[in-house]
Amino acid sequence: MKRRSFFKKASTALVGLGLTTHSCTNTINRKVKQPLKVFTTIDQQEVSFYANVINESVKVVHIADTHLFKDDKRGIPYQEFSNRMAKAYNQTKHFKTGESTNPEEAFEQTLAFAKEVDADVITLIGDIFSFPSEAAIAWVLAKLKDTGIPYIYTAGNHDWHYEGMEGTMESLRDTWIEKRLLPLYQGNHPLMAAYDVKGIRFLAIDNSTYQINDDQLAFFTEQVESGVPLVLLVHIPMYAPGKKIGFGCGNPNWGAATDRNFELERRPKWPESGHTQTTLDFHKKVFSAPNLLGVFTGHIHRNSIEIIKGKPQIVADDNASGGYLYINFLPINDQDKRLVS
Repeated sequence: MKRRSFFKKASTALVGLGLTTHSCTNTINRKVKQPLKVFTTIDQQEVSFYANVINESVKVVHIADTHLFKDDKRGIPYQEFSNRMAKAYNQTKHFKTGESTNPEEAFEQTLAFAKEVDADVITLIGDIFSFPSEAAIAWVLAKLKDTGIPYIYTAGNHDWHYEGMEGTMESLRDTWIEKRLLPLYQGNHPLMAAYDVKGIRFLAIDNSTYQINDDQLAFFTEQVESGVPLVLLVHIPMYAPGKKIGFGCGNPNWGAATDRNFELERRPKWPESGHTQTTLDFHKKVFSAPNLLGVFTGHIHRNSIEIIKGKPQIVADDNASGGYLYINFLPINDQDKRLVS
């Protein structure tokens, strides 16, 4: 799937919702001229960012790994490919209470919370679906529309994966984005898009194959050069020293030798050569970006925070068990400015 198949040069405003999408145009006036000085505080699932470049509050509800398995008769021809994942998350335990729940209930409760706090944007960062079910995708689109809140979506490795289907990970991702997931991107490029929310630019970059391609690296480089405050949204966490293979984007140990699940997931084995140089270059570029506020991700179904070269990466608990992040980007008050002056 070529970049030009999806990419629209013209910016599109979601009228009345405060969210503007961009290809490469820069409409944010405040540019970062030196590395950001940022305070980050975390209290369970609540995350607060304070920085001089933030002019007004931006409230984000961040969702990853809902693993919806809803299906109907349209999915019958694909059951040989969806059968295992259709049973994987039928019942879960709530991450806080330990009570029984399920992905649909957890997703609805999280959207209700987003409405309650009057979120500026909902970020859906992969594995919202356990496989690309038409019924589940239509259900999510309807639920999101009902909230009236802008949203950003990027795919995870399960969203487009029918287990055992022939093809490379890249070709299967392209196929099921085009056939099923495309409406979730709201006319934007599925593999890379920029969204401006009240002076902060959110970059949704698809690393659901664990790799980054040349166009994505060029796109991110362009956004860094714009100088505007950035937040990176990716499904698979960026590698941090000491982390296991699930932190697989830019992980020097990622590859065939460490791929333990390819038979279970019935997919191609990771390459013998490991990551491409482009993926490794992307990792370096991310954590060297002077205007990056932070990285938000999912995939591993467990909350964590890593500080990499001074940049925070925060991973959400799985939404299938009720997990989410409530992220606030806030201006620094005069009293606290003295701490970073």
